[in-house]
Amino acid sequence: MTPALDISGLTKRFGDNLAVDAIDLSVPQGSFFGLVGQNGAGKTTTLSMAVGLLRPDGGSARIFGADVWSDPEQAKAAVGVLPDGLAMPERLTGREALTFLGLLRGLSKDVVARRAGELLSVLELDDAEKTLVIEYSTGMRKKIGLATALLHAPRLLVLDEPFEAVDPVSAATIKTILRGFVAGGGSIVLSSHVMALVEQLCDRVAVIDKGRVAAVGTLDEVRGERSLEDTFVELVGDQDDGIKELSWLSR
Repeated sequence: MTPALDISGLTKRFGDNLAVDAIDLSVPQGSFFGLVGQNGAGKTTTLSMAVGLLRPDGGSARIFGADVWSDPEQAKAAVGVLPDGLAMPERLTGREALTFLGLLRGLSKDVVARRAGELLSVLELDDAEKTLVIEYSTGMRKKIGLATALLHAPRLLVLDEPFEAVDPVSAATIKTILRGFVAGGGSIVLSSHVMALVEQLCDRVAVIDKGRVAAVGTLDEVRGERSLEDTFVELVGDQDDGIKELSWLSR
């Protein structure tokens, strides 16, 4: 079966910094795939290249077999993206933003109106329907960003830290939506710093360290008999055994 997302040799350099070093990853259809790594490990850069937001220096990315750079129309039609630091139309309300972006996707006015209403209700944004996006909290921005990613009924979702700054009640709602998406045949790639969240949601996981894949496989294959957090720290943590503490806090 064609992978939902197939990354081959993706490479990106910023000046002298090799941010992503020839990464290979394959996300099977129907999987909930977690991508974990320290800050600066290359997760966001990798995902940005994989969905066509950042041009790689080398390698390729395919979404259901369509090359992201040589066949962008087909590839991007199949994916919904919630990037880190999502830019939104600030002077539009949530419904107006969804309507604008849905029409850009080529959806009919009736379909956009119906889906926008459902998304605003399910994500508990209907009370803020007439509020400008510029007035949204960080958590609300995450939710309207997820709504835009889901609006065109994609087959693949690529989500960069989707639960950051989201309250527990909203997080529970989003988890239910994402689980339902996968249960209905969709595929998800989720980047997160929260290991417990990845263990709770994902069936496959990749650990990224210094622009390379340190480990990849099913959740059980990667974590073994321990927690994902313990395995992660062993794989990418500082190997210096020296004592690290603030001297003035010692008693």
